[in-house]
Amino acid sequence: MERNLIMSLLMGLLCFGCQESRKPAPSSVAELNDSIVLWSPYNDSAEVAANRTHKIERMQYKLIQSRVIDKNDIFRPLYHEVSAMTASDYESLKPYILGKTIPEIQTGIKDGKMTYEDLVRFYLYRIYAFELDNTSTLNTILSLNEEVVAQARELDVLRNKGGMASHHPVYGMPVLLKDNINTSGMNTTAGAIALSGNEVEDAFIVKQLKNHGALILGKVNLSEWAYFLCSGCPVGYSAVGGQTLNPYGRRKFETGGSSSGSGTAMAAEYAVAAVGTETSGSILSPSGQNSVVGLKPTVGLLSRSGIVPISGTLDTPGPMTRNVTDNAILLDAMTGFDANDSQSVPPKFTDVWQTSTASMPELKGKRFGVFRQLMTSDTLYIQTIQKLKQAGALIFEFTPPDVSMDGFISILNIDMKNDLPAYLKVHGNTDGKVRIRSVEEAVAFNREDSITRIPYGQAVFEGILADTISAATLQRTKKRLEKSGRTFFDTAMREYQLDAILSVNNTHAGYAAVAKYPALTVPMGYRTNGEPVNLTFIGKSYQEEILLNLGEAFERLTKARKLPKGYR
Repeated sequence: MERNLIMSLLMGLLCFGCQESRKPAPSSVAELNDSIVLWSPYNDSAEVAANRTHKIERMQYKLIQSRVIDKNDIFRPLYHEVSAMTASDYESLKPYILGKTIPEIQTGIKDGKMTYEDLVRFYLYRIYAFELDNTSTLNTILSLNEEVVAQARELDVLRNKGGMASHHPVYGMPVLLKDNINTSGMNTTAGAIALSGNEVEDAFIVKQLKNHGALILGKVNLSEWAYFLCSGCPVGYSAVGGQTLNPYGRRKFETGGSSSGSGTAMAAEYAVAAVGTETSGSILSPSGQNSVVGLKPTVGLLSRSGIVPISGTLDTPGPMTRNVTDNAILLDAMTGFDANDSQSVPPKFTDVWQTSTASMPELKGKRFGVFRQLMTSDTLYIQTIQKLKQAGALIFEFTPPDVSMDGFISILNIDMKNDLPAYLKVHGNTDGKVRIRSVEEAVAFNREDSITRIPYGQAVFEGILADTISAATLQRTKKRLEKSGRTFFDTAMREYQLDAILSVNNTHAGYAAVAKYPALTVPMGYRTNGEPVNLTFIGKSYQEEILLNLGEAFERLTKARKLPKGYR
């Protein structure tokens, strides 16, 4: 069924995507801004009321739409570009884009089915269609790159001149970034009003993406301060962006956090790929909840410079994509040694995507550890393990040793107390547009208008200020927890000589976080109520290539991922 792309666009004066009635493009952005209304705020009280009895307490929302964003400010500047695509154009491109891998999309471009400009317009068309309609919006998009169409045209010129033969596969691919990753031309807010004026230069990984020719399409919503602000509050909520919603069940299923916008954007296919960040579960959780592929790399494999931090000990960015091949491509495009990141390491592999595509990895003979507790409690996990057995994989049930995770929160507390001021000093806005310079100042800023800035409180921030653990104790805690995390996995890995341990979504993310082990999560199906679920592969440090090969084989076996019904 064809969707009216913008519900009440100009009160019927313009028809988005209708060739016959479209007006000429305005002569300037100023004229555009003065002439159209693409979106109107709505009363979300009925939706809030409908969730008051939700069985998940943190889904009993206080608000859904942002109280500070005017979506017109986000969507007006590119409207004249998007409206150049008709509904017929859009439908004709679907077979070459939706559900396709990056290599498949690149083949379509090489074969003349479309251009990079067409590809960008296609995704913008989807974003405008769903995000400007209050019945389908996911509250995912926080900003758009106003130059992205022009940048795509430039890449097409280079391609036509024969200048793409040696380009990285990410060349020309539109990518969305979590809004705690510094990006020039778009503010980096971490979802917090306190950072709403944070105009900054590109983070290291963004420079890497651009160097390889990726197109930064825009920034997406997240759990505010990477879900390290309030206690028991909804995942996917930020004061800047409002409540992110899950396309598989708006207000029915959680989005996961904190990279909720990256997950929902990939689920709805708003871009080729997205980048999230994780401290403990913040890529794995939204990837699982939104049926997309997410990789939490080994800490240090990807630079953290220019990313709003929680913990310099545990933080890492990571790729979130529609399939494993694209995940490997995006990971490769972001790698590089960063002298300004104390944990950065030289790239451990190159052209990692070529391994899976060239060798057709298999599951036969692979050795997997599975949690005995999950084998008695999770029906979908049990069914998935049976499929792996049928494919020739060797399965070893185990019960992990009981290890202490005491002190985990103190690592995050003290790291953020130190790392946030360092970020603001080195990578934050220096023109006085950001008032805060510490967690303490952020707490005070939020108290000035608690209804708008912290409707769910800031108990976690207050806990940061109250934590008095000494520096010496903190260092001992970090070493003890790293040992605990590795013991949790290594005991079974050594005993059974495992290729990977298999978990569900972010169930064991905390142990992988303190161990600094990588984890790849891949769609494995849906609960009987339609809620997505992922199988998560956990390996030892710098085994990303192994995990990606295993994930590729599993993806090919199950073909589990499906587009959400309302976003096809």
